[in-house]
Amino acid sequence: MTYVVKGLDPKPYAELFGLPDEELAKRGVVRMTVNSPTFPCRVSLTDRELGESVLLLNHVSHDVANPYRASHAIFVTEADQQAAEYVDEVPPVFKSRVLSLRGFDKDGMMAEAILTQPGQADAGIRKLFANPAIQTIHAHNATRGCFSARIERN
Repeated sequence: MTYVVKGLDPKPYAELFGLPDEELAKRGVVRMTVNSPTFPCRVSLTDRELGESVLLLNHVSHDVANPYRASHAIFVTEADQQAAEYVDEVPPVFKSRVLSLRGFDKDGMMAEAILTQPGQADAGIRKLFANPAIQTIHAHNATRGCFSARIERN
C-alpha cells in the first residue's frame, strides 16, 4: 500500500499576493511575518523561514454535505510555488508535530481517527489505510486543530 500527501493548489491564493492589508481584511485574510518556526505553509508543506510573509486565511478542508464538513485557519506563503507532493513519505511539517489523523470513507464520513506523536505519522497513515473503508485521511495539527494536508491512497 502506498500513499501520497499533497499540498494545496496555490492558484486560488495567487490573487491575494501583494494586496494591501486593508483589501485582505475585507476578504477575511491577514498578512503575517514569520517570527517563529511554527508557520506551516499548506502549499509547500514546510515551515517557513523567519521574516517571510504568509497569509492567514480560512480554508474549507472537507467540503461535504454532512456533519463532518470542516474549515479552519491555515497559512499560505505569499510567493509563487508549486504544490508539494510526497509519495510514501511524510512532509517536513509532519515530522515534529503531534497530528490528528482523520480517516474518511467514500461518503465523507469519519470512519476512524488517531493521534500520532512526532515521528509516527507514517505508521499512523499506514494503520488507517489498513482499514479498506478509509478513502482519504486528513492530517490536522493537534494543538491548534488546523488542517495540515490531505493524504490519499496511491
